[in-house]
Amino acid sequence: MAPLSGPMTRKRALRHLLLLCLILPCLSQPLPAPSPSPTAAPTFPLSPFNDRLDAAYIALQAWKHAIIEDPKNLTANWCGPFVCNYTGVFCTAAPDDPHILTVAGVDLNHGRIAGFLPDHIGLLADVALLHLNSNRFHGTLPGSMQHMRLLFELDVSNNLLSGAFPSFLTSLPSLKYLDLRFNKFDGQLPDAVFGRQLSLDALFANNNRFNVTLSSRTLTNSTASVIVLANTELKGCLPPSIGDMADTLVELVLLNTSISSCIPPEIGKLKKLKVLDLSRNELAGELPESIGDMESLEVLNVGYNQLSGVVPESICMLPKLKNLTVAGNYFCGEPVSCLHVPLRDDRMNCIPEWPHQRTHEECIAFEHRPPVHCGADGCILHHPL
Repeated sequence: MAPLSGPMTRKRALRHLLLLCLILPCLSQPLPAPSPSPTAAPTFPLSPFNDRLDAAYIALQAWKHAIIEDPKNLTANWCGPFVCNYTGVFCTAAPDDPHILTVAGVDLNHGRIAGFLPDHIGLLADVALLHLNSNRFHGTLPGSMQHMRLLFELDVSNNLLSGAFPSFLTSLPSLKYLDLRFNKFDGQLPDAVFGRQLSLDALFANNNRFNVTLSSRTLTNSTASVIVLANTELKGCLPPSIGDMADTLVELVLLNTSISSCIPPEIGKLKKLKVLDLSRNELAGELPESIGDMESLEVLNVGYNQLSGVVPESICMLPKLKNLTVAGNYFCGEPVSCLHVPLRDDRMNCIPEWPHQRTHEECIAFEHRPPVHCGADGCILHHPL
């Protein structure tokens, strides 16, 4: 047997000896079966010892020490250097080198884990999926996550995270799915979130404390198929450029966002849109006839606004419409064809001889208000009395 010689050989031997020493505290615990990989397993064995897995070990141990409660014991077996055996950790061949095993994903969804995310988490540089919803992580997302250049899906919804929007997220080149909902983030949601350089496919930012300014540079510049900003403070008006999202947008949810606006007729260009929820805002004017051109629409909710006029028959004739909510407005007419929509709510309007409508006094008072005029930018024009 050749003697150990040369600095590289001695370094490799010392590293293996160190890893063997790290294993000893865990020998009393049975090794769990390897977690299933999110992609097909390689057809040849890959060594569990390499620099990337060493870095992952450091990251995951730092993370475990940042956890103060783990009621489901999801991290109980996070012990020893074989990180690919840790619960919720998924390994596969590195995308840039199929001969190297690396951590590709972490899934701790619904763990009710309490703690914070340490800076060392950025050492998980090859992670593509990071799913942490329904836990109790507090603090904010560490800036070291900017090194996760392969991150494709980030779900930290339903936690206790706070602070400003993590700006590094807009520079992650692979990020397509971003879910921040039900946290305590605040401040301005930057224009770059909707930018074509980031090019998100799905954005869930609802139920935070964000502010969003609507313009052609923000919301309507997005290429996302799903945008959910419910229960978020929106400023500005729905711009005519909303029709620019026609090629991609499938779901738009802006309920309870304090929008004071008209609904621009250009919204009818969204022929791929399946779900449109603009309820519980301050929308005024009439419901555009062009919505009847949205041939994929399945759910339309404009309830509890200040809309008036007649519900266009073209909307009720949409072939895929299953749910229509116009309740809580001041519509004075609704075509009989709307009765054929499977789920329909038209209560609290001013439709003559229709059940469950506003009182006669409420409707008369509304009729005496100054008429609503809509500007070219989609905003309500307020004329002096």
